[in-house]
Amino acid sequence: MLERKLKLLDVFCIATGAMISSGLFILPGLAYYKSGPAVVLAYLIAGLLVIPSLLSKAELATAMPKSGGDYFFVDRSMGSEFGTLAGISAWFSLAFKSAFALLGIGAFGLILHPALNMWQIKLIAVFFCLIFMIVNLLGVKQASRTQIIIVLLLLVILAIYLINGLPQVKNEHFQYFMKGNLRTLFMTAGLIFVSYGGLTKIASVAEEIENPSRNIPLGMILSFFIVTIIYVLVVFVTVGIAGDGLIVTATGKYSLTPISDAARISMGNFGSYMLALGAILAFISTANAGILAASRNPMAMSRDGLVPPFLGRIGKKSGTPYMAIILTSFFMISVILFLDLEMLVKTASTIKILLFAFVNISVIIMRESGIQNYRPKFKAPLYPWLQIFGLLAYIFLIIEMGHVPLLVSAVFLSCGLLWYWFYGRIRTNKESALFHIIQRVRDKALRTPTLESELKEIIRERDRIESDRFDEIIERCPILDIIERIDKKDFFRTAAEQLCDTLDKTCDDFTERMLQREEESSTVLADNLAIPHIIVAGEHRFNMLLCRCREGVYFSEEAPRVQMIFVIAGTRDERTFHLRALAAIAQIVQNRNFEKKWLAAKNIEELRDLILLGERKRN
Repeated sequence: MLERKLKLLDVFCIATGAMISSGLFILPGLAYYKSGPAVVLAYLIAGLLVIPSLLSKAELATAMPKSGGDYFFVDRSMGSEFGTLAGISAWFSLAFKSAFALLGIGAFGLILHPALNMWQIKLIAVFFCLIFMIVNLLGVKQASRTQIIIVLLLLVILAIYLINGLPQVKNEHFQYFMKGNLRTLFMTAGLIFVSYGGLTKIASVAEEIENPSRNIPLGMILSFFIVTIIYVLVVFVTVGIAGDGLIVTATGKYSLTPISDAARISMGNFGSYMLALGAILAFISTANAGILAASRNPMAMSRDGLVPPFLGRIGKKSGTPYMAIILTSFFMISVILFLDLEMLVKTASTIKILLFAFVNISVIIMRESGIQNYRPKFKAPLYPWLQIFGLLAYIFLIIEMGHVPLLVSAVFLSCGLLWYWFYGRIRTNKESALFHIIQRVRDKALRTPTLESELKEIIRERDRIESDRFDEIIERCPILDIIERIDKKDFFRTAAEQLCDTLDKTCDDFTERMLQREEESSTVLADNLAIPHIIVAGEHRFNMLLCRCREGVYFSEEAPRVQMIFVIAGTRDERTFHLRALAAIAQIVQNRNFEKKWLAAKNIEELRDLILLGERKRN
């Protein structure tokens, strides 16, 4: 298991650094060329289209804060076939976008040293890739510290640009706001959409985040709003300062350094150099975050047997998946040196949109599966309409990406399926939430507890639940799931048959003691809850019994239909623990929707998990 070292600031800076890159420092020139000043609106629309995936992934990450991000969510919701596609696709997309960012460092180096040729630019990119590989191998904390410094410095540079540029914005540059029609605007928004793709990278390192239930959604949401504001304001200032004369050059081509060009107008050469430095810092942060996040995908897949196990090796000192980091880094180097990135980046963007669609589908499947141990601390609002809107929007964007990226993506995804069929299929038997939905309309005997058990362990790890004596007793105590209605005497007789041996008592004696205790003072604490408890003779004896009676136990006219019953019995020397057990149950049954979940549980193991995972103070 990886160590949880990343705090809220780390989450914010990883997500922010992964977004502010070529989407801000290169893409505005191309986007303006296509849609004119309406590019400002296109950036805002693209941000709005990210919201369904942002909230859906925040929900999934708080329910399953495990390394792998998209891979883990899709695998556990849709099955290993789709999980393999998601894992390879996420790794492919992140690695290519990070390689593109590294090349951007060299490209902006041209401003500082115009004599650089393409091979020199590529060698600069390879050099930085090796540097970031070493940084990530040293440990996630070192990688995140580097990210924090870079991102904070980048935000300062952009703030200076905005403060100096806003007073110099010219209204005439927005006179002809819309170039083309609405379709052109939305096509441009689809192009810009990939600028926000890095936002959800943080889910890939969820296993290494402290207090993931709070820090993941808060960090992602803060990053989204701040970066969206920065995008819109920076593009607004750039268009307002430069207009057609700078964004589109005399040759009819768009500028590859639009922000730096506008900074030259507002602040002179110093401004151009400062924004070039900011661009280089942005590319560095994207590449660093890309290696950090992308390397977690093969590591997570190796745990499930979908890729060779050596990719899951974790360094003893660094606590990082060093083999996955090395593989990811050298793959990026090969891309930098030997491949034409333009079409491949478009393909990676198409795959990223597909992954966003998978994430929204995953939320729908997880919620509709009825899996009790799916317990996100953050829930996406407006379910399922938000996810449906996201799916429709992403289908529209994918269609607008063009035929060639779709064809290349189809070939790539086919290769992923072949890999699963010949390698992963025979090495994994993970159960998915989709399987639980199928069980609703098929034979219930097919049901297996694999996913429920895994989610239970994830919740324990996420909430740092350390088992105490109460948990140990619940783990082995008998559980009754009674369908028909019975009276209290028959119930106590049934409970006695389950408990008397462990308490070294006869069934008749135990039943009589329970009935006598009930006559003295009713143990029914609410309309639907009873906690019968007695002290028995002897030493060092204690046990419990959990019961759900679907039609109810008749205790009295005042409590004719009790469905939740918790029986506690122990010797006098266990009195202190007896009281603690009573307090623990009292706290658990007050948890939100406990009664609803108790009555809806599919089997006795789900009943047991409700108690084991219930929120309470622990000793």
